Amino acid sequence: MILGGRVDEKVVNTSNSDDFMKDFFKLESAGGILLFIAACLAIVISNTGLEPYYKMLLSTEVEVRVGTFEIAKPMLLWINDGLMAVFFFLVGLELKRELLEGELSDKRNIILPAVGAIGGMVFPALIYVYFNQDPVAIRGWAIPAATDIAFALGALALLGSRVPISIKIFLTSLAIFDDIGAILIIAFFYTSKISLTALLVVAAGTAVLYLLNRRNVCNKSVYILVGLIIWVATLKSGVHATLAGVLVAMFIPMRSKKNENESPLKEMEHDLHSVVAFFILPVFAFANAGVNLTGVTMEQVLHGVPVGIALGLFFGKQIGIFGLCWLAVKAKLAKLPEGMNWKSLYGTAALCGIGFTMSLFIGSLAFEETGVNLLLFDERLGIIVGSLVSGLVGFMILKSSLKAPK
Repeated sequence: MILGGRVDEKVVNTSNSDDFMKDFFKLESAGGILLFIAACLAIVISNTGLEPYYKMLLSTEVEVRVGTFEIAKPMLLWINDGLMAVFFFLVGLELKRELLEGELSDKRNIILPAVGAIGGMVFPALIYVYFNQDPVAIRGWAIPAATDIAFALGALALLGSRVPISIKIFLTSLAIFDDIGAILIIAFFYTSKISLTALLVVAAGTAVLYLLNRRNVCNKSVYILVGLIIWVATLKSGVHATLAGVLVAMFIPMRSKKNENESPLKEMEHDLHSVVAFFILPVFAFANAGVNLTGVTMEQVLHGVPVGIALGLFFGKQIGIFGLCWLAVKAKLAKLPEGMNWKSLYGTAALCGIGFTMSLFIGSLAFEETGVNLLLFDERLGIIVGSLVSGLVGFMILKSSLKAPK
């Protein structure tokens, strides 16, 4: 991870977007496999004699103090509020790059994945709400609305070279819109009591970032320092701290006015990809996927929360994404990407039912971090079952619809 320094000239100066996308997919696919291993390890540990040590590790209090100012949180919340802020920072960088000069800079490439993403968020949420009407359970309505791009691309990687680049780009673009939806959901629906003083600090930090961007300051260390202040202020404000990552990313310069080959945004994106894919997301999965299945009753398994999540991820994603994309194509608002047919679109829609990382994150906001009593249900059961079945079905459909290379 190189912060504030030079990166490989080949990475910064490249104009070949195909090479950039290939590197991206390699990282995301490998990261998805590592995510799966981390999640499995957490589940195994949670169902053995090592579970007390697992819980002790995650509940360990970590404190940062400067004079009378302090941040004291258990390890689990440092991971969910701190490390995931870096993940959302990377999401913000990718989003800005895609909108300025990537696949999403061409409006023709935006419509289909955008429509699919809307359907893929609305229908899973509706299915969840159908099964959960009480005021406590309904807080989890957004859990099945998320898609885990790393896991989805990891599943695609198992199909090898038979997967056309158009499917990968469609899936990635849809996931970007999905992330935008998740960001808005967190901002508007999972924000606690607001501190106006802390928000004023966030506003002041944002103004500084704006001035740095306008003056085309390309020193990444300065942006990181101001971003850290904004993160702390956001953490204290009651708005979820991960949103600070997206906010800061929007002000990172795309190009240097002095040197057109220099891109602070691409440099930071390149530096963070491996860290996020191979450390932050696996650590998050390990910390949040530990489900103790000992003594789980049918009442818990069939509770509306896990059932609503599992059915939302499996049926909701397929119906929402494929259904709205079909309508958009038939209405001639968009067209299927080259190399994609209806069957492969359906398989891709099923694959989007892998909600894992983002679903676990939203689940933690909806229940764990609010102190809700979870004796009657565990939303992670629904996330794991829904994601696993969606991944298997999506993989099998795509395997049968895509021809093996000759």
